[in-house]
Amino acid sequence: MTETQRRIGFLVCLVTIVLAVLDMQIVSAATVPIVRDLDPDHGIDKILWLVSAFALASAAVLPLYGKLCDTLGAKRVFLTAVGVFLVGSALCGAAQSIGQLIAARAVQGIGAGGLMSVTMVVIAELRGPGEKDAKGAGMGGVVSGGGMAVGPWIGGLLADHASWRWIFYVNLPLGLAVLALGALVLKLPRQPRRHRIDFLGAALAAAFSAALLLVTEWGGKQYAWSSPQIVGLALAAAAALALFLRRQRTAPEPILPLSLFRVPELRWGFAIQGLMGAAIVGAMYYVMVYLQVARGLTSSSAGLYLLPMALGMTAVGVLSAKLAERGWQERTFATAGSAIGTVAFLSLSTLGTDTSLWLLRGDLLLVGMGFGLLLGQLIQLVQDAAPRHQLGVATTAIRFFQTLGTALGAALFGTVITRLYDGPGPLTSLTGAERVAGVASYVDATDTVFLCGAVLMGLCVVMGLRLPKRPGPAGSTPTGGSSGEGRPLRRTPHRHDQAA
Repeated sequence: MTETQRRIGFLVCLVTIVLAVLDMQIVSAATVPIVRDLDPDHGIDKILWLVSAFALASAAVLPLYGKLCDTLGAKRVFLTAVGVFLVGSALCGAAQSIGQLIAARAVQGIGAGGLMSVTMVVIAELRGPGEKDAKGAGMGGVVSGGGMAVGPWIGGLLADHASWRWIFYVNLPLGLAVLALGALVLKLPRQPRRHRIDFLGAALAAAFSAALLLVTEWGGKQYAWSSPQIVGLALAAAAALALFLRRQRTAPEPILPLSLFRVPELRWGFAIQGLMGAAIVGAMYYVMVYLQVARGLTSSSAGLYLLPMALGMTAVGVLSAKLAERGWQERTFATAGSAIGTVAFLSLSTLGTDTSLWLLRGDLLLVGMGFGLLLGQLIQLVQDAAPRHQLGVATTAIRFFQTLGTALGAALFGTVITRLYDGPGPLTSLTGAERVAGVASYVDATDTVFLCGAVLMGLCVVMGLRLPKRPGPAGSTPTGGSSGEGRPLRRTPHRHDQAA
């Protein structure tokens, strides 16, 4: 590929990530007009599935996408995932009932699972020979995080000033442009040999993911944690996980090779990404809840408060990419980002009913800075440490662990809120002095959620310190040197790369 083709390919990847992340978050702000239009009588009972169907489908196919990349090549899988996503988007926009919309969201989620993971494989393949392009993975992670922060706000704008159907239709022109440009400019390495695909392992991974996500979505909300439904799903998730691990030990070519976990960079990188996924839930969802419950803001106005978080992610993500090009190590980014996140969550845990909203904006800016140092750089760490023939599996695995962490974080924080809230009744039904007392109790419970987020980020600091130090590349200094040609050299491969 020429340098111009590489730049176009990189831009195509960034647009693709934006499409996937926005559609994961954007629907939450448009649920009311969707229900009012499609099923005003009974739609509210099914609205949870608009988010759940998308999340379940995208998580279930993540491990399979990684193996398909290593088997068929990243370009084919990338274009297929974009095509499936566009079909799902068109079906969502044309849906005439809640049931049709939920089914279409599942189709869209299958494609989005590839958009959020295979795209990072494509970015890795766009590197030049012997080149470590830290900017690629770094910007990909930042765009992903920024999309998560501004998604609810964009959804609110489209829902307020246009039809909710445009939330899905807007994907079509952008997606078609991605398909056309991707087909024309992407010229990625072909796979040297065919691999067998462990479809049984992929099915077990999908079953485990689906059961776990349903537990976290339903537990404490639609069903009690001790109900037969939740207990049964938890047992099913445990059984599927046990069978999956057994399959990965015995399959000729496993869908998620357990040998990856023997590599320290991969093992700790997966763990940090999972804990960060859990913390993101607290930073985004419960800040929105606080603003609406304690401060009386509308959902679209509350969404504006996530913009400092997106700004912090973007600014620090760009800076970290430049520092990485000058020889800074991912270990440094992981430790520093986790430490900043810990401080930010500790500050959020002191919020009261009359705390300055400018202080809240500053806290969210810090959260964004911490996540900006982690997003992208962790992906870069995993891609550099993974054996070349398992690049797709390793890249999608880190996204898979973030998804599982997000689900578990939602369950943890939801349980904390339920157990600690001791107001006189549901907030929606309280008035006068009772509502004041209820809001105060809810804010106290929310502060504990943020304190839990600080603990999770503190664990990330410890894990970041466990990442091995790597020697600087030949001809460069550890903190700022570069090669004589003006760009860093790819570091020496691990012994497992050499053996492969």
